[in-house]
Amino acid sequence: MPMGAYPTPQTAADVLARVRRLRPRVHCLMNTVVQKFTADGITVVGGIPSMTSSLEEIAAFAGKADALTVNLGTLDAERRRAILRAVAVVNEAGKPWILDPVHCDYSPQRLAFAHELIALGPTIVRGNAAEMALIGTDGPGLRIQTGAVDRIGSGRGAVRIENGHRWMAEVTGTGCLTGGVIAAFLAVEPDAVAAAASALAVTGVAAELAAPLSRGPGSFGIAFLDALSAIGERELLSHARIEHDQD
Repeated sequence: MPMGAYPTPQTAADVLARVRRLRPRVHCLMNTVVQKFTADGITVVGGIPSMTSSLEEIAAFAGKADALTVNLGTLDAERRRAILRAVAVVNEAGKPWILDPVHCDYSPQRLAFAHELIALGPTIVRGNAAEMALIGTDGPGLRIQTGAVDRIGSGRGAVRIENGHRWMAEVTGTGCLTGGVIAAFLAVEPDAVAAAASALAVTGVAAELAAPLSRGPGSFGIAFLDALSAIGERELLSHARIEHDQD
């Protein structure tokens, strides 16, 4: 889509189709609790995930990736070094990357590391309301605040994605999976707002379609992956709710 154009459900359908056609590689420095679920989510929308955090291999994997997602869950000293090495590789190559400052509101050390990473120029920073209140709007990176309504940017001109289901908050890793899907969409769509809005619409609509087929959060997680695999233009055009705060 043209840079700066307002994203629509058709935008989401077009970017999803591009992901499925181009099969971008996404390297995930992801917390260890959610690695498989995130990898499955990236795979079913059409991307190719990789997950290693080995210091010996991270530069090679990041170098082959089309986008990087950095998640600060289960953070330790070795993972910090791997993150910095991967970010250096993708920055040198001019590739997009997304930062998810998980639980930076729990730990001053993690918050400091998040700010160190933001100074390195992520394409997107996404988190929940508590995390983003501490991250703030200073520094590079498009801001996304996730919740019952996902908000992309701030103030007038912000985009809201009003899709989703309450069970997303009851299945560990749906937010992390969504970050991986955003990275896959960034790999094929240079407009970060369009990529993020498209990815959030896809995951939100998939959640709405999965919920009636589920008995609770456990079966919802499986149905959610099935819905992500099956979702296409028809479902997005009929269900996606992408709203815009007018300039």
